[in-house]
Amino acid sequence: MSLVEYETLAGIARITLSAPPANCYSHEMMTELDVAIVRARFDANVHAIVLRGAGEKFFCAGADITMLQGADPYFKYNFCLHANETLARLEQTPKLVIAAIDGHCVGGGLEIALAADLRVARRGSGKCGLPEVKLGVLPGTGGTQRLVRAVGKAKAIELMATGITFDFEMAERLGLVNHVWDDPDHASFHTHVMAWASEFVPPKAASRAVGFIKRACQSGAEVSLSEGLVLERELQQRLFEGDDATEGLAAYVEKRAPKFTGS
Repeated sequence: MSLVEYETLAGIARITLSAPPANCYSHEMMTELDVAIVRARFDANVHAIVLRGAGEKFFCAGADITMLQGADPYFKYNFCLHANETLARLEQTPKLVIAAIDGHCVGGGLEIALAADLRVARRGSGKCGLPEVKLGVLPGTGGTQRLVRAVGKAKAIELMATGITFDFEMAERLGLVNHVWDDPDHASFHTHVMAWASEFVPPKAASRAVGFIKRACQSGAEVSLSEGLVLERELQQRLFEGDDATEGLAAYVEKRAPKFTGS
């Protein structure tokens, strides 16, 4: 039985975490997720990635606690290390990643979502937060680092030290979620997500430019301004050498809609 489902639809790779009832992740699931991320990265026909959870109750409830309870510290360390490497690979893949959150997104589930570039949620479908402190541990799959970068140091410490969970409207106010949508059910929400994702895919969008914007922001935010500007210039030059920049400039001059190819 696959713990991670992979499919491509009109230039979008849809990756589904599938471990009922709560889509909790094990080392086996992370290994499959790693393979799916690399598969999407290498596929030239994939221009964006949508990450979601199976079912309507959970995006992901985090790590499998029963599995961790029975594991020794050596395994736990390497489990966290591999999970961090997997999410870093997702974060650094030069293709836009959208987390489609329908259901609870807590603990390691929120840590997975934080490694995406954009996050959308269905109103009223669940809660989110990093409550690991209530288990006597800290968010160990990038949560302490990505949350502080998303909401600032003081607020991140408060959210993690109290371990509170909160609705998606609060997540939107905090900047953790880009949009909260009012879709009435699971099916309509994911149809909405795929339609939105298609706006970042050729011929509507220059997906290579979108991916490079992501790379400039994700990597540039971690270095000095001068180093970030060097990265920006190098990525811009690579875009100037591609077909979409030629098409975009020509379309502007000719007063027509561009037809991008992602190259």
